[in-house]
This record gives sequence, C-alpha cells and structure tokens, in this order.
Amino acid sequence: MREKLGMRNKYRKPTTLRCSAGSRCSLPVAVWSVVGCLLLFQLYSLFPQKDSFSLETQIHTKKHFRELEEVDNENIQMPPPRKRSPRAIKRKPKKATTIIDEFLDETSQLRRVFFPDMKSAINPLNGSDSFHYYPGRIWLDTDGNPIQAHGGGILYDEGSKTYYWYGEYKDGPTYHAHKKGAARVDIIGVGCYSSKDLWTWKNEGIVLAGEETDETLDLHKSNVLERPKVLYNDKTGKYVMWMHIDNVNYTKAHVGVAISDYPNGPFEYLHSESPHGFDSRDMTVFKDDDGIAYIVYSSVDNSELHIGPLTDDYLGLLDVVRPILIGQHREAPALFKHQGTYYMVTSGCSGWAPNEAMAHASEFILGPWDTLGNPCIGGSKIFRETTFFSQSTFVLPLPGLPDYFLFMADRWNPADLRDSRYVWLPLNVAGPADQPLDYEFGFPMFSRVSIYWHRKWKLPYKWSG
Repeated sequence: MREKLGMRNKYRKPTTLRCSAGSRCSLPVAVWSVVGCLLLFQLYSLFPQKDSFSLETQIHTKKHFRELEEVDNENIQMPPPRKRSPRAIKRKPKKATTIIDEFLDETSQLRRVFFPDMKSAINPLNGSDSFHYYPGRIWLDTDGNPIQAHGGGILYDEGSKTYYWYGEYKDGPTYHAHKKGAARVDIIGVGCYSSKDLWTWKNEGIVLAGEETDETLDLHKSNVLERPKVLYNDKTGKYVMWMHIDNVNYTKAHVGVAISDYPNGPFEYLHSESPHGFDSRDMTVFKDDDGIAYIVYSSVDNSELHIGPLTDDYLGLLDVVRPILIGQHREAPALFKHQGTYYMVTSGCSGWAPNEAMAHASEFILGPWDTLGNPCIGGSKIFRETTFFSQSTFVLPLPGLPDYFLFMADRWNPADLRDSRYVWLPLNVAGPADQPLDYEFGFPMFSRVSIYWHRKWKLPYKWSG
C-alpha cells in the first residue's frame, strides 16, 4: 500500500514553483507573479475604499434613522391656580384650566415652554450647533431676523438646485377686526426664503405684495391671504402660486393664483375664484409624477375636503372634483406620495387652537381615501393630541432617504401671530397602520405614517439635497 502511494505521489504535478538556478522559466515566472500581485493589490486598494466609505455612510445613516425614531418624552406640569377674590369666585366659578388653555394664554407661566425667547433662537450664523432643528424656537434667517413664512410650503428648483420656502409674511401687529373676529394681521404679502441645505435660509424678500390703497382688490391689506404654495410647470417654464383668498369675515372663501418667471419672484397676481362652485378655505396643491397637478381644499363649511386636477398650465381648474373625508371636518391638508400610494396629513377645525392630526391614504389621488389614525409619536398624550401644539402645512420628500419625509407645521401664536413658530419633524412611512377602518372590520392595507417628536434633531449623516 505504501509503495502504491509512493508511485502515485511520484507522478503528481508539483504545487509549488521550482526556482532552481538552472531552470530557464524560473525568472520570467517570478517576474510575472510579482506583477500579478501588484495588479491585484492595486485593484484591491481602489474598490474596497469606495465600499468602505459606502458601508460607513450606511452605518451612520441607519444609526441616525434609529435615533430619529427614539422620541423625546414631555411632562409639562400645570402651574398652581391663580388666587381669586371670594367675590370673583361667587360671581363666576372658575372652570378647570387645561394645558391648551395655558398654551393660548399669553400671560401663562408656561408661555416660554411653548414659545422660547430670542436667547434660544436657531441662528445659522452660529456654527456651534449647525443643522439641528429645534421645533418651536425662533428661527433666524441669514440676516439675523426671524423667518416669516407661515402656513407655507417648499419648492425644490431643479435648475438652481435650491429649495424655496414660501409662506405668509406676518411681521405686523395682531388685532381683531371686530369683537368676535379671529386674530389677524393685515396682508403684507408672501415671503420667500432660499436654501441649499434646508437649514440656512436667505431672505429673498416679499415675492407677492399686498395692496395698500385699492380696497376692491383681493390683495388689499384688509383681506386674507393664507397658505401659499408654489409649483413649477415643466411645459410653460413658469412658477405658479396658489393660495387661500378671503375677506375679513371669511365669507368669500376663494382660491387665488399668481405667476412668475423665477422662483424668487416677483409674482403677478392673476385672479381668484370659487373652485368648482364651492367655498374654499385651507388648501394645498400637489404635483404628481406625471406632471399633472391637483388642488385640495376644505369646503362645505370645512365639513369635507375636495380634490381636483389643475389645467395643463396650472393656472386654472378642470371641471373634475371629488369630495373626500366627508363629514370628518378636516383642514390644513398636506399631501405627498410614497411608493405609488398617496398620503395626506390633516388637522381638525379649531381655529388657532391646536388639535389632533390624522393621516390618510389612497391608491388613487381622487379617492376613495382611508383614515389611518393619529401619526404623532412621542412627547406625551397631550402633545400627540395637539400635533405637538402645531398644525400641518406641508410634507417635503427627502431625496436619498427612502421612507422619510420632512413634516412641516405651524405653532400658531394668536396673541402675536408674527411670533408663530415652526415645527419641523421627521416623518416616516413604514409598518402597518394602527387604527381600524370605520366602515369594515380590519385595518387599512396601507403603511403607517409616523411623525416623531424631538426637542432637537438633525437630518441623517452626510445627507444633502
């Protein structure tokens, strides 16, 4: 057996190089072996560096996603009741005060919890805390002034690779036009701010100005201009703004439209109309992947929402409209799309007071729409039931961040509307919805919409628009 094994091994091909001095091929083989090793090393040095950077980015991004979903909790304690005289108590017994009452009371001891002063303002000129969002704090532009873009929305301009934030410019005194009238600021116009990073905002000025003298015009200062939103029309190359136009008593209930050649204006106001013959108050517009744009507005005394397509040039309305969320009394619609499904966040109707948000979803933009439930996570029960003491206005897609969006809301300050604040938070679409359908057993077949509460947060590692 040992002899057989010896014979077998005798005729096996050698597995190592024979490098004897008398061998002709030993030198060329050795040289080419070294060259091959050097080439392999060069290739190895190129590709793994890219992969390791990608892996590093993925690790940081996933870690940051987990951080975004680890919400902050809040425990706001009611201040002790104020002393009242026995005569005042006998004349009018005081009802129990709620956190919302304290929020709305400009003399409340909790005022600075909801409206921190200028000392804590978000300042882009101060690099020590760059790119962190602080919901509810004063937010300064690059000139050091508080940003005035309330009830607004954001347009990403492909040509300039710039974000443009449009909103109500409310830097004027708050007053009541009559005893039972809502708090208001005269129309000053639509403010516009530009940014490359969604954190540092440059004031581009008032791109649609109010009218000072002619009371017959929609934009006269005594009227109402709310919730401006801008779309870019690829066919015409124009920037088109839609907004809520009303009179001081909110009985006109129109939508208005303006147009510009540039994202930073100036915009030319064209006209207002009663959309599809209905009243219209809180509204938004949405541009779909195919370039078709839609308007969504609260109607029939805010008891339902209506949705319909705009004309090809975005300057008018087609004769198509669908009522949705009938009888649910929703307003402040913010519509977005994720993986072929349409989603929307709305608020209830309670004036300037905050209330509970609801998320909705549909396979088709004209409906039917299902209600998924309250999307708010974190804070406390009262924070979730008041949309973190704010009201929805817009949801912005974040390129490169799958399943994540930027939820934009306003924390209204009816005592001083110019001092209303911005609540920007991460929004995620993933996982099953957690509220059953009203009209059948079971749950909607859509992913859950989640808005995570943070006192301080930032976009993921190495994100850029």
